[in-house]
This record gives sequence, structure tokens and C-alpha cells, in this order.
Amino acid sequence: MAIVTTIRREVLTLPAAELGPDNPLPPLRPLDELHRVDDRDDLPSQMARQIGYEPLRSLLPVRLRDGYERVREPRGIDALVIENDRLRATVLPGLGGRIASLLHKPSGRELLYRNPVFQPAAFALNGAWFSGGIEWNIGATGHTTLACAPLHAARVPAPDGGEMLRLWEWERLRDLPFQVDLWMPDGSDFLYVGVRIRNPHAKPVPTYWWSNIAVPERRRILVPAEEAWLPHCPKGAGGAPIGYERRLRRVPVPTYEETRQLPHAADYFYDLPDARRRWVAALDEDGHGLVQTSTDVLRGRKLFVWGSGPGGRRWQEWLTEPGTDGYCEIQAGLARTQLEHIRLDPESEVSWLEAYGPLNSPPQVGEAEARLEAVLPRADVDAAYAAWKPHADTAPGESLATGSGWGALEVLCADRKLPGTPFDDSTLGEAQEPWLELLRSGVLPEPRRVRPPGETLVAPHWRDMLETAPAGPHTEYHLGVAQWHAGDRAQAVRSWERALELAPSVWPLLRCLAVFDQEVGNGERAADRYTEAFDDLCRERRDAGEAWTAATAALGREAIEALLAVGARGTRGRCGHDCVPRRGPAGSRPGCWSPRAGGRRRGPCSRRASRSPT
Repeated sequence: MAIVTTIRREVLTLPAAELGPDNPLPPLRPLDELHRVDDRDDLPSQMARQIGYEPLRSLLPVRLRDGYERVREPRGIDALVIENDRLRATVLPGLGGRIASLLHKPSGRELLYRNPVFQPAAFALNGAWFSGGIEWNIGATGHTTLACAPLHAARVPAPDGGEMLRLWEWERLRDLPFQVDLWMPDGSDFLYVGVRIRNPHAKPVPTYWWSNIAVPERRRILVPAEEAWLPHCPKGAGGAPIGYERRLRRVPVPTYEETRQLPHAADYFYDLPDARRRWVAALDEDGHGLVQTSTDVLRGRKLFVWGSGPGGRRWQEWLTEPGTDGYCEIQAGLARTQLEHIRLDPESEVSWLEAYGPLNSPPQVGEAEARLEAVLPRADVDAAYAAWKPHADTAPGESLATGSGWGALEVLCADRKLPGTPFDDSTLGEAQEPWLELLRSGVLPEPRRVRPPGETLVAPHWRDMLETAPAGPHTEYHLGVAQWHAGDRAQAVRSWERALELAPSVWPLLRCLAVFDQEVGNGERAADRYTEAFDDLCRERRDAGEAWTAATAALGREAIEALLAVGARGTRGRCGHDCVPRRGPAGSRPGCWSPRAGGRRRGPCSRRASRSPT
């Protein structure tokens, strides 16, 4: 008897590294963006326009996730299993809604690359990312900041009467709510995925989406295209790649043999003709594998390979497990390349349907497309999308996982109505409490106890509220971060300097000012401020808890980098001599202390300073 889609909870046990705490220091520095294209003269006009449209310049208000560990131990990861009598999908709601596994039950074949470990690495826009399965990339060029973050999840009635798993969250880089609905029609070999991104604002917003699908490395990739766009990668000594040259060139679609021989990592963005069906397949030597197809809105398709060189092989071993098979990625996106952002008009939305399932075909594109049409006609995909759309607004039922409280705060702020994706007040937590108070009373409360600063909001409506709030040191700190994000660095510096006069905790402010010094090329003053900030943090630190440990580690790394950047002069005291920075009695200004009597004693340096102190 056929089984319609069902959903159940499960615990997936893997050798896993600890994700660790987020970095509490706001990411003030601009992105180190390699994926820019400066020469756009030879590109199609739409592609050139979208490449230049609103590239991401800051990670704010998102925090860096750089506290992950490298020691793997067996750990339980919460999972949701969605299945019918043909397929079983394992979803990780606490890790960006990643589909970790897609098993075809009649054949017993795993259709994805199922990573045997959980090992974060610094590949997401904000740090921690892990490989394997199907990930949902929303936000801006690069791996989403939600790669290792929890999403909301709940049961929803599916179009065929079974159960549908809904994932949703508020994407904070672009301030956009989105949802991903997963279900398997009765007796179907395909997992259907309905995706919707909404712009609830009164202005256009850039958006970005790529579904990244990891498959075993030794797969022949078939796609209905003859050419691809390739970011040019020049070579240095010995043929090693030295980075993207910031231009795209059109190349023939590579053969299986050519991709196997690539010495370095490469991205191929396939140029699918407008009239062709959107699909991509990855098949093994016997012609078995995975096919992904979609409605036409999801127009882009891509192949990523690590290459056969030592760098790519080492990354494969690190992200997976030495001695296991590696992976490559086939991907599907809203644009032709991952260098583009799409304009989403005010109070509008974009939606589409994807389908994932098994395919058995000879290694020719025409034959594979015919086999796909036989098992899942293009018209059926369009019909499934039409059947799903009315269900996209259906209110979720039983809650299966909880994401962040930021969406609930934004909904309260603008009194928004978002059918299908409720951001309930019950999800508001400690991180949102001061901002909720600012929204309700116009005052950002000062912290009740000494601790590292909380998260900052930087959108224009929050910046406006901070500018009209009473100017306490806590408010001035967050206002400075919001002004910095808006590009008004002079005002940001003034806000931080005003806060220094009254702040009981000065190290967060000194650190912000040190970043400004680095940005304007004053490395020595930055090193001085970092030294004073780290000294103040160590004096203020109350315990060995996770928040203080993360702050100490993060500030220590930045301080060391600043000191190294100024070279030998960075080892001298503020007086410019061979002295050591030391803090005097409690409440006094830091000073310079120099060796006396052959180094047996130390005392205040009385020599004339060779440069101005901070």
C-alpha cells in the first residue's frame, strides 16, 4: 500500500566538531571579496547589470562564527526524516535546514554525497560552513550566514493530502523572510521543494539564491548547455592559482575527462538556452545517479570541483574524512552566475519549485533529457508548482524546531503579516530583549551586569531609533556600529569617543576605534588601542564562561595581528622606547614601564616620548 509523505524526529550521530560560540565583536571590516568582476564589457547586458547590482559590503548585523573546534567526537545532531514508500530525506533543521541524505529506497542508493563527519571550516560568509548534502544559499554571493544556524520547522498539509515539512527564517543580511517546503507525492520517486522569498519592504531589495547539491566526486555531469562562464584564474610560479582575475570568460562545457584533470578548484556556470528545460544530473559509470530539475524561474546551473592538486585534495580530506571518496557540487540558482544579485521589487515575492530524484541514463545529454521527461515530465513540474502555491500561505501545524527571534522582532517593528511563515513572539530571546525595549519605550537599556556587548542592529529604522534615544554609552556604542555600517565613519568615531567618557566598559569602544585606525592607515595607533583594549578586557573579565572566553580569544587575535602589522616598533611602549605597556593602579591611565638595573627592576619610563601617546 502506498504511503504518503510522513515526518518524524531522529538523532543523527556523527564524529562532529563543536560549533562553539559566535564571535561577540561586530564585524566592522569590509568583506575580502574575491568574486568581483571589474571588466563587464563583453558580458550580456542583464548579467553585467546584475553583477554590479548591490554587492554585499558588510556582514553586519550578523556575527562571525569562528569559534568552532577541530576535535571530532561522536555527537548527536537533531534531524527530521521525511519519507514516502520510495524516498527518505534526512533534514538538519539546526544546521541551515541542510538535507544530509536522500535515499532511494527501492534501489538502496544514496543519491547525494553523505558526509560521514561534521567539520566546520571558514567558507560561509560569516565563517562556519560544512560540506555534504543539499544546502539552501540565500543572502549574497557566497555560502549563507545560516549554514550552521537553526531554522524554524513545522508540519504543514501537503498538496496531495500528506505531510509537508516547512523550513523558514528571516535572512538578516538583506532583511528578507523565506521558506522552503519539502514533500514527496504519493508513490513518487522525487522530492519536491517549494521555495519562496518575500520582500515586505517599501523599497526594492537585492536577493540571491543557490541550491548547492553535493554528489560523489566521480560523477559525469550532464546539463543542457554547450557553453559555460568561467571566472578566469591566473597562475603563479609552478602553475599554482593565485586568485580570481575579476573577469568572466565563455568556454565550452568541459568533458568529464577534462574536469577530472583540473589541477585546481574551478566554477563552471552553465549558459542554458532560455527555451530549454532547467535540469542537471550527476551519474556514475553505470549511468545511475541524481537529477535535479525546476520551474524556469531557477534558471542557473553550475558545477564546482576541487581539482586534483594538493590544495583541493587537502580540503577534501579536511572537510570529509581521509581515505573516503570526495565530492563535487552541482548547483541551481536564480541567476546565471553566483556573481549576480536579483532585484526583488517592493512588497513582492519570487517563488519556484525544485524536484530531486534518481535517474538512470546513458551519458548523453539528449538521452538523459528524454529519460527525465519520461519519469518526470516538464508539465508535471509546472503543475506541482501550481498546486503548491496556494499551500504556501497555509499556517504551520506542529512545531518541530525553532530558529532565531530576529524575525519576530522585525515583524513587531513593522506590524507585518506574513501568512505561512509566522514569527511568533515566543521566539524572542535574550538577544532581542534590549531592542524590544528600544522599540517599545524609545530607550536602549544599559546592561544590568558587566559582560561582552550584545548583538547590534544596523538597518535604517533601527539606526533612526538609536539616534533619537537618550545618549547613554551603550546606545552610543550601538549607534556607532550602525553609522559605520551606513558608511558614515566620522559620525561612528564621534559616537564611540563620546561613549568613552562615561562607559564603565571601554574595551569594546577602544576596539572599534582601533579598527578605524587600521582602516585609515594608522597602524601604530591601532596597535596602542588594541593593547589598551585587551588590557581592559582582562581586568574586567568576570569568569571563564563561554561569552568571556570568546571575547578574549577574538580580541586577542585582532590585537596580535595589529601588533605584528607594525613590526618591531609594535614591541615598544607608548613612549617609543624599548618599554612594555603596563596598567598602573586601578582607574589610572596605562603607562610605559622600562627595565632598570640590568633588568632586575622595572619602573615608569621617564625618557621623553619619541612619538605622541594615544
